[in-house]
Amino acid sequence: MPQPTLFDRATLGNLETENRLVVAPMTRISGTPEGEVGPLMTDYYAAYGRGGFGSIITEGVYTDRAYSQGYRNQPGMVDRQQTQSWRHLIERVQETGTKVIVQLMHAGALSQFNRFEASTAGPSAIAPKGRQMDIYYGAGDYQVPREMSPSDIETAIRGFADTAKRAQDAGADGVEVHGANGYLLDQFLTDYTNKRQDHYGGGASNRVKLTCEIIERVREAVAAGFTLGIRISQAKVNDYTHKWAGGTEDARSIFSPLAAAGATYIHTTEHSADKPAFETGPTLAALARNISGLPVIANGALEDPARALSLLQQGDADFIALGRGALGAPDWPERVRRKETFPAFDPGLLTPLANLETGARFQPPAA
Repeated sequence: MPQPTLFDRATLGNLETENRLVVAPMTRISGTPEGEVGPLMTDYYAAYGRGGFGSIITEGVYTDRAYSQGYRNQPGMVDRQQTQSWRHLIERVQETGTKVIVQLMHAGALSQFNRFEASTAGPSAIAPKGRQMDIYYGAGDYQVPREMSPSDIETAIRGFADTAKRAQDAGADGVEVHGANGYLLDQFLTDYTNKRQDHYGGGASNRVKLTCEIIERVREAVAAGFTLGIRISQAKVNDYTHKWAGGTEDARSIFSPLAAAGATYIHTTEHSADKPAFETGPTLAALARNISGLPVIANGALEDPARALSLLQQGDADFIALGRGALGAPDWPERVRRKETFPAFDPGLLTPLANLETGARFQPPAA
C-alpha cells in the first residue's frame, strides 16, 4: 500500500473530503449579541475554503438557552434565526469544495458570559482552576458552579441533539461534539472537577458516560450516516499541563466507549500532537486510533508540513487539523502544493476576532 499524503482524497466517517487537511475549531467571538453569524464570519471561513482545506470545523456553537453559552458574542444554534444565519456561511464555504463540520459546545463551569443564565453549572460545585480570560471579555476568578441535577443534564443532552439536527438542516456536512479543553464534557471526564456520587462519577469509564449518552442522542437525531465526531484532549484552556491520571488505561476507558456510542471519528488535540501522550509511548492520536478503530484527526503544533506528513505516515492519524498554522496562512494547503514559503506569523492573529488581515488587533472593552 502506498503511504498516505496530505493531499489524498479521504473519508471522514461517511464524508468524502478532497484532502486530509482540516481547519481546527477556534473561538472567534464574532457573532452578534443575539448569537447569530456576525459580519466578519462568512468571509473568514470562506478564505480557508479558497485556500484549499478539505474541511473546516467551526468554532463551538452554544447548544441551549440554559448553561451552555461560554462567551460574549459567541454564535449559537438554538433557534430558527441563529440557524438561518449559518446557512449562507455554510453554502459559501461549500461552494469552494470544502466540507463544513459544526462544533457543538457547552461551556459548563468555564462560562464567562451567558445571556440566558447569570450562574454557571458543572458536574460538581468546584470552581475551575485559573482565572477568566480577559481576551474573551472575562475578568477575575471563575464562579463556583452549581452541581447539575438530572434535569440539568437532560437539558444539556437534549440541547446537543437538537442543535445537531439544526446544523444538519442548515446544510452542514457533519457535527463535532466538543468534549475537550476543559468545557462541560471534559469537566465530567476530569477527576478533580467531577466528584459526583452517581453513575457519572468515579472512574474514567463512568466519567465518560455523559459524552457517550450525548453521542447516542445526537446519532438518533440526525440522518443515518451523518458524520458525527468527538473532540478529546487532556490539557484545558485553564489547565495547560493536565494529564489523565490513569494513563493508557484511562485512554482505553475513554476511546472504546466513544466508538461504541456511535462516533464516526475522534479529534484529539494536544500541545504537540506528535509527542507521547504520557511520559513515553504512543501519541494521543495513535491511542485513539488503535483503541477505537475510528478515523482520527490530530491537532497540535503541526503547521510544519514535514511534521504533519510524518504523523500521517507513521499511522498515528488519518487527518491533520491546523489552528495557528491556518490562521497564519489560510492558503496553507495551496502553499504546500506550490512549495512556497509561509509568511512570518503575526501574533495579532491570535486575537479572537474572525479577521485574517495581517496586523489586525483586538482590545477587549473594560469589564
